[in-house]
This record gives sequence, structure tokens and C-alpha cells, in this order.
Amino acid sequence: MSTLSNKTDIRSLTPVQLKDFLVSIDEKPFRAKQILEWLWKKSAHDFDCMSNLSVALRAHLNENFVINAVTVDQKQISRDKTIKSTFKLFDNNIVEGVLIPTDDRMTACVSSQVGCSLTCKFCATGYMDRKRNLEPAEIYDQVVHIKNQAEGHYDVPLTNIVYMGMGEPLLNYQNVLKSVELITSPEGLNMSPKRITVSTAGVAKMIKKLGDDGVKFNLALSLHAANDEKRNQIMPINETNTLEALAEALKYFYEKTGTKVTYEYIVFNNFNDSLEDAKELYEFSKHIPCKINIIEYNPIEEADFVNTTEDKLFAFGRYLEDRGVVVVVRRSRGKDIDAACGQLAGKNKK
Repeated sequence: MSTLSNKTDIRSLTPVQLKDFLVSIDEKPFRAKQILEWLWKKSAHDFDCMSNLSVALRAHLNENFVINAVTVDQKQISRDKTIKSTFKLFDNNIVEGVLIPTDDRMTACVSSQVGCSLTCKFCATGYMDRKRNLEPAEIYDQVVHIKNQAEGHYDVPLTNIVYMGMGEPLLNYQNVLKSVELITSPEGLNMSPKRITVSTAGVAKMIKKLGDDGVKFNLALSLHAANDEKRNQIMPINETNTLEALAEALKYFYEKTGTKVTYEYIVFNNFNDSLEDAKELYEFSKHIPCKINIIEYNPIEEADFVNTTEDKLFAFGRYLEDRGVVVVVRRSRGKDIDAACGQLAGKNKK
């Protein structure tokens, strides 16, 4: 990855490329391991702090490379302890990340793109243009910042990561998989892939590719309607990735990985909250072993959607549970801050 100064971000090099560079300047190849430890395990953003390297080597690194570090731009802390941050990238673009504390876990929600191209009608990010994909190191940096917030504010380690922030992860496929590799590596954050969930709006051919690549992390599908007519209205991606195509891709993914899929379903008032909608969701849930997260909506300025009523929500969940479906109701977090996906970054942009 090149930068505004036309130097290469050292974190975009492979270990072999880094060793080749070191040999070219008459340095020992083993220095690569020391540099990589500074970059990933210690999250160093400055060559001059790499104290076990010679002054001459640090000068060479400064001369040839940069570290395109992500920085915290703004931070909002909710009464429920949720922390929402905007992160500034090297080119001054802005993305978001969230620390979501609950009784039994500390979850980091991270972005994979600047903006999004999918134009989902209920999502603040969907009203922004997609500027570019994030590099693996930029996703990694978000996790490190949120991990530090968990430890610094609450003295609790980070337990889970969800790729549910700005952007469609499967449209930044290689960089997302590389970021997971870095996060789960013993040379990185050493987190279990089973504690990582990648959420997609539904790119069928890339869901199949996840199966072919034998990924170990969890997959979530933002469903929000289980018939094509309604889903087309709120998620234009469904016009080219129909429910039939998604069902086929998800079966393929499950056959290849054996991993249960999570369906995310926001229950909007008088749109997808009837018992008929619950029946359609139940029928879709039969395709593969799954669980369903019913999600409370964070309203946004750009759209008129609101949450369903409590009695409809209860009846909807009860219908599914009575038929043996595992249902979890995810209550909205950070209601007193800009909690909706893309909301704080959009406000920053304005």
C-alpha cells in the first residue's frame, strides 16, 4: 500500500519481502522477526521506538517505509458503557468501531470499508459512497484500539470481534481474511477464530468461497426479511443475490466448514414483524443449522424505519422458539450516543 508520501507501508510487506529488504542493506535476516514483533505484537507505530534495532537500521526503515497507523478521532461513551469511536486513516478518511460490553463478553465491532456500495435502506453507512477498502493493518489497528479501550476503561480483556461496522466484508475479501489471519496469529493478537464473526449482507459467490477456503471464523447473514419482495425493498443486493441463491451458498458453506450460521433480523414496525414474516423466517431457517439474532433497531435521520412494538417482538420470537429455533434478542446499545452503524462517521463527514 502506498501512502500520501509515496512510501510503502511496511506492514503491507510479507515476511519474505521484509527479509529481502534487510539483506539488500546488509542487515541480518533475523531482524525481520524483531521488526514484525514490534509491528504486530506490540503495535508500534514509530520505527524510533524499536529499541532493540540499531540506530542505523531504524534510519533505513524511516527512509524507505512508513507505518500508516490508524488513530482515534472521536470517542463517545454511553451510559451503558458502550464506546463508539471514529478512526482516522492515513488519508484522512474516517471509519467507525464500537466496544460493546455485556455481562459475559467484551466485543469489538470493526469496519472493513470506507463507506459502502450496497445502499441498504435502514443503514446510515448505506447512504455514504464507498471510497475504498481497508487494508488488513487498518482493520487490525481498530481491534487494537478497542482492545485498549476495554482494558483501559473497564479492566477487562477483549473476548470477541464482529465485522459488522461500516462496509461489506465480503467485498473486501482478501484483506478481511488477511486481517483475521493477523488477529488470530500467535505473532499477532492470538485470538481464537471461533471468537470472530464476519457479517455479510449476502454475496452468494463469496459465501461459497469462504467454504472453499475452509475458514474457521463464524458467519452471520444480515437477513431482515425472508421473502424476496420485501428484502429487495430494503436491501438492493437481494436483486442479484436472491434468497434461493443465498440458501444454496449457505448450504455449501455449512457442508464445507460444519459451522452454524447466524441470521440477523431487525424487526421493523409494520414491515417485517408479522407472524407471516416469522413463518417465512422459520422456513428459511430450516436450510442449515443456525441461530437467529433478533436485533433492536437504532433509528437514523435518513430513514423512517422504527422498531416494532414489544408485544409483536415477543410474539415473533415466541413463534420461532416454539418451533425449536434458537433465538437471541439483541437489545440496542448506546442509545444515548450515535450508535447506529455509520451514524457517527456520517455526522463527522457533514
